[in-house]
Amino acid sequence: MAVNPNTIESIDHIPKSELKKGFPPFDRETFASQLVWFAIFFFALYVMIAKFAQPRLAGILAARSNRIADDLTEAERNKKQSDAALAAYEQGLADVRNHAQAVANETRERLNAESDKARHALEAKLNAKLAEAEKTIVATKTAAMTNVHGIAAEAAAAIVQRLTGIAPSGAAVEDAVASALKR
Repeated sequence: MAVNPNTIESIDHIPKSELKKGFPPFDRETFASQLVWFAIFFFALYVMIAKFAQPRLAGILAARSNRIADDLTEAERNKKQSDAALAAYEQGLADVRNHAQAVANETRERLNAESDKARHALEAKLNAKLAEAEKTIVATKTAAMTNVHGIAAEAAAAIVQRLTGIAPSGAAVEDAVASALKR
């Protein structure tokens, strides 16, 4: 690969004695002066940091600490507000439940009263129909018993005549049927 002599600086102008000395910071002849300049720059850098950077960093840290404290205070305030809102919500929910329960109880009582009223009216109608039906049954039973007495007398007379071949008297048959129906 060809090297362009115009782009690379030649080391030909550096004396050979300088090239043999090695790395300049480790050169014994310049070590003390380098140490003095190191101390001067270190002290200057320290003063600059102490005067300019450190107060600024302290201000940034203080501002950050204050902001964190303010954020924590605001978070605590927000937490108290949310707790109060939650308590108000739960109280409102309990009030609504109590109101709903009262409305349900009132409605149930009203419907029970209406139901009892309707039941009593229906019972009264049914009792009236039952009394009338019982009167009809008693009248029918009385009529049937009257007919039964006549039918029983005729049947008894027919049975006695068939068995004995003699027709019994009507008064004897009536007395026997009346006596049998009384038992």
